[in-house]
Formats: sequence, C-alpha cells, structure tokens
Amino acid sequence: MSRQLLKYGFLPENKCAFFLCDLQENFRKAVIYFDNIVDSANKLVKTSKILNIPLVVTEQYPKGLGRTVQELDISHAVGVYPKTRFSMLEPQVVNHLGSLCSSQLECVVLFGIEAHVCIEQTAAELSARGIQVHVVADACSSRSQEDRLLAFQRLKQIGCFITTTENVIFKLIKDKEHPKFGDVRLLIKTPTPETGLMYFSKM
Repeated sequence: MSRQLLKYGFLPENKCAFFLCDLQENFRKAVIYFDNIVDSANKLVKTSKILNIPLVVTEQYPKGLGRTVQELDISHAVGVYPKTRFSMLEPQVVNHLGSLCSSQLECVVLFGIEAHVCIEQTAAELSARGIQVHVVADACSSRSQEDRLLAFQRLKQIGCFITTTENVIFKLIKDKEHPKFGDVRLLIKTPTPETGLMYFSKM
C-alpha cells in the first residue's frame, strides 16, 4: 500500500500491528471510564486474534502495578513486555518492529492508558519512525478527562488518526465478503459503551 493511501487513514491488514499499552489491574480505580475502555480494548484484542494481526502488549512496572487485566485474553500476543519507560518502544519492542509483519510494518493501532503519558509518547516515537498511528479514543483513557482530551488534540497535531474501535474493525475488514466477517460481526453486534468522547467533538 502506498504512503499516499496511508495518509488518508487506510489500514492495510498485512502491514498493521496492534499495540496494547498498560491496561493493568492497579489502574482500575484511578482511570476514568476504565471498565468501558477495557470493553473496547477487548474487542480489539479479539479482532487481532481473528485477523491474525500481531498484538504487542506492555505492562508498566508490573511488580508494583499488577498485570494486564484478566478480562483481556492476550495469550496470542507476540510478546508481553514489562517496562519502566513511559513509551512502549523499549528496546525489546524496538528489536521486534521489523519482524512483526510479513511485509514492512506501516501502521499501528494504539490503545490503553494513559492517553497523555504512555499513549502520547509511544505515538510520537512511532510517528518519528515513519509509522502511521491510529489512536483508538474509546479504548484509551487517563485519570482526568482534561488530560485525556487534550492528549487527543496533541496527537492530532503530530499526525495521528484519532479513531474508534468500530472504525478500526471496519477499516480492516473492508468488505462484507471478507472470510472472517462472520467472526468479527459478533464483536460489533453490541454498541461500544459511552466513554465521554462527545466532549472531544466539541473541542
């Protein structure tokens, strides 16, 4: 797929990876819309498995902050990487960037927490490497709505697409005749829960 098409938000299924950032148990009570964010993230995690899209998972200082929430089955992830850096691009992840896809990695679908810290810094580093980033707003959150929504504004400024769970899924499927459409359709049968994004649309 040409760089020109990527600029318009296309998601090539064979040149894409999903990055799940730090959705850990100890953040549950602190992060707004946490349970709804997990619900959206769960659809994306399952989509990555159905479509055989590489899933990269990080956990921020898991010894102190716990592991990825149990609602998410990440057993098919290419790796679950502990980190202390805020960006997901710690050395082990960087070493795998070139081998994630059968062809060159061109797009990353990014989701998790916190939008204004780990998500933003990861997106900036990926963008600097020439990788188009799609930040899934209804699967990202922070401890405050102000930090979350202003992060989305900054992410737009650096060239990221601010998107939603269903938008990502339909862009990957592209056609009702996709061989996996029946499996994915079950995920989108239930509408995505409210995560306060109506405020973002007014900014």
